[in-house]
Amino acid sequence: MPLPLRLLLIEDSEDDAELLLAEIRDGGYEPVYRRVDTAVETQHALNSDLWDIVICDYTMPQFNGQMALEMVQRHDPDLPFIINSGTIGEDVAVDAMRAGAHDYIMKSNLSRLMPAIERELRESVVRRTGRHAQREIEENEARYRAIVSNIPGVVFQLQQNGNDGYRFPYISDGSNQLLELTPTHLQNDSSLFWDMVRGSDAAALHRRIQESAQHMQPMSWECRIQVASDDIGKWIEIRMRPRLLDAGVVQWDGIMENISQRKQAETELMRSRQQLSALSVHLQKAKEIERTRIAREVHDDIGGNLTALKIDLLWLNNRIDKNRGDLLDKARSLETLVDRTMEITSRIARDLRPPLLELGLVAAIEWEAAEFEKRMEIPCVVTCLSEDLAVDPDLGNAAFSIFREILTNISKHAAATKVEVELGINDIMLTMRILDNGRGMTHTDLLKRGSFGLRGMLERARNLGGEMRFEGQPNKGTTITAVLPLAPFTHSAEALLSIEL
Repeated sequence: MPLPLRLLLIEDSEDDAELLLAEIRDGGYEPVYRRVDTAVETQHALNSDLWDIVICDYTMPQFNGQMALEMVQRHDPDLPFIINSGTIGEDVAVDAMRAGAHDYIMKSNLSRLMPAIERELRESVVRRTGRHAQREIEENEARYRAIVSNIPGVVFQLQQNGNDGYRFPYISDGSNQLLELTPTHLQNDSSLFWDMVRGSDAAALHRRIQESAQHMQPMSWECRIQVASDDIGKWIEIRMRPRLLDAGVVQWDGIMENISQRKQAETELMRSRQQLSALSVHLQKAKEIERTRIAREVHDDIGGNLTALKIDLLWLNNRIDKNRGDLLDKARSLETLVDRTMEITSRIARDLRPPLLELGLVAAIEWEAAEFEKRMEIPCVVTCLSEDLAVDPDLGNAAFSIFREILTNISKHAAATKVEVELGINDIMLTMRILDNGRGMTHTDLLKRGSFGLRGMLERARNLGGEMRFEGQPNKGTTITAVLPLAPFTHSAEALLSIEL
């Protein structure tokens, strides 16, 4: 079947047009054509339809091939344009080809028409494809440059240059601001960058790059650089991913970012955490001192006054007339009230600071375990794995407070029927392990908003330079381990509290 050919024919001779159309039909095409012979008609035809090819007579009464060629090129430079003339000279034809015509055919030799048409149809596809690809490349390049220009850093390519050398095949304009060097300077001499990296960071960065090349793994590195305008320097982060080029050369695609503000924020945050930790230590010590003072005053002052009051009540009771039953009942009632108040006072003093802490940590923990067992009716067995468990008073207070808080959590949440306590010590660490057979603690329990007891234990252990470990499974119990160093923690609360942000 004949192939359709959308043909714009610019020809003033109807006879010549018919001869040309007959030649095209003989060549296996069925032309869908429009014949025009003026500039207005040509422009209208170009605007109103899509054409596969334009065949144009060069000389016409009201129009000519040069004008038509200019119109077609403005409309679509890839549209094939063939001159078909009976009078055109060779010089004019060459000039027309230089101006953009794709071929010329003499009317007296139409045998060249079909090969020229088929060739130009193929070439048109190639030109359009190439032009489309070029547009895509330009659009991608523009898009890439727009993205890179808005990235707060430097986009770069780093390439191996010999055994130990490197060069920058590409580096973005962000180097002007971050490194205070132009891309051209860095591309011409990459050592300018390495000279900016401070001290041992340069050697460490080289090692990391070599490891990245050896294992073909992406890398990330933070280092300080010294720039011309800043005596303090800048912190930068380098992130890049390697790939192997055809020649076996490793090239990294990466980005550098200024992280000086982030580093400053991290330093401020760390300093703030140290201050908070120091404040916690200070408050905890103040709390222990205050609890000891209040416990002593409750025991000595209030307890002494209650004892004196009980003695006076006994004296008064012995001197009341035996016939005054009402007075005797009132005296006995007051004596009972005093006894109950003395018991409450003693319990408050013990809760504030168990007197057995003066006898050592083991005695205090065994006493607290016995009180827990009596109060909760849950067996609580204490095992000491070391013969001598003498520790610093501050450490003993902290360990006892942690133990008491753990028992409080077990009584509130564990639903346990048995508790085991193991105490051990070596040259540097005190270890306290509490096991229960309750419902089991999960990781989410540690994250609950109201878990102030757990957080208090963690903070207390951290302030001592130790750690807390929580292990639990649903319905299989929980094991809590406190590992605390025997030596006092190195930071001074007073010194840290004096740090100015």
